[in-house]
Amino acid sequence: MSARDYVEKDYYASLGVPKTATPAEIKKAYRKLARQHHPDANKGDAKSEEKFKEISEAYDVLSDETKRKEYDEARALFGAGGFRVPRGGGGPGGGVPFDLGDLFGGAGGGGGIGDIFTTIFSGGRRTAQAGRRGADAETEVTLSFDDAAHGVTVPLQLATTGPCPTCHGSGAKPGTSTRVCPRCEGTGSSSRNAGGFAFAEPCRECRGRGLLVDDPCPTCSGVGQTVSTRTIRTRIPAGVRDGQRIRIPGKGQPGLNGGPSGDLIVHVHVQPHGVFGRKGDNLTLTLPVTFPEAALGATVKVPTLDGPPVSVKIPAGTTSGRTLRVRGKGVARRDGTRGDLLVTVEVAVPSELTDEAKAALASYAETQTDDPRAHLTRMAGT
Repeated sequence: MSARDYVEKDYYASLGVPKTATPAEIKKAYRKLARQHHPDANKGDAKSEEKFKEISEAYDVLSDETKRKEYDEARALFGAGGFRVPRGGGGPGGGVPFDLGDLFGGAGGGGGIGDIFTTIFSGGRRTAQAGRRGADAETEVTLSFDDAAHGVTVPLQLATTGPCPTCHGSGAKPGTSTRVCPRCEGTGSSSRNAGGFAFAEPCRECRGRGLLVDDPCPTCSGVGQTVSTRTIRTRIPAGVRDGQRIRIPGKGQPGLNGGPSGDLIVHVHVQPHGVFGRKGDNLTLTLPVTFPEAALGATVKVPTLDGPPVSVKIPAGTTSGRTLRVRGKGVARRDGTRGDLLVTVEVAVPSELTDEAKAALASYAETQTDDPRAHLTRMAGT
């Protein structure tokens, strides 16, 4: 997540929760909005898809204790005007010019909040040779229900930008060299003063690189980078949810000038299962039973996702819609425990009956004296 996102985006507002919201309240709000705006429920709706990405990004930060603390601190420091430009130096009014471009790491995505004080006390400049963190890369993966529950290692094909293999990132033809841009003196930016602040703009001469290439590399045409395709294998942990985002450190775009690589963000999509559903870490299953089984009670076999069937006791007098819990037969959690299997009973009504069955049911009906709908009449007052 970039520093600009931390300052400009209100993740609490995205989820509709106050800043004092507990982790449980944040999770509840996310689940509600995720169901409402999930792409599978709003096919072709670009606004819902964008909203789903927004709330997923907000939940990714606010559900992580460390990220949430960093976000709150950044918002308090910069969003509320808590930063003050130190006195002394060559800026307007006696202060050091404060480059808002450096605050957010510039267009290249490097530096950020952690580099602010270095930027300020060096006179608002950052050299073109300073290492910059690579940008985060994003990809998607679609998993079967079983793979999502058990975890799986998948290959991911990524198109990434890296140093040109011919010029090794310099942009200059082999045997030649670059030279420092005389216009920006190697900073890659020019400043425009406005009310005591220096707003950085990319240098028009070198286009923000800080260096000029007189004899361009024939492979990359002087850019210094080429696009290549690579395949990495990554482990998707057991229990991953549909719509979840997984961050893989250091597998994003390569850094510039020796800077660290960005992260890879994997958006996970989970295909539905023909038998099982999912509710958090619990699996769900609808179990058809006969009327005699529901009325008299019975012990029936119930399938599980990753093992042999288990026996479930249907208590006598069980009504349709009642949910029975089979502990430990749900989705694996990170701490090694498992969720439960929630079995919802559904009394199956046959569409056809033999003459003998009809006679038996008619005989049974004659023995019944209680009206199951009598309470409706009383409540309606008729």
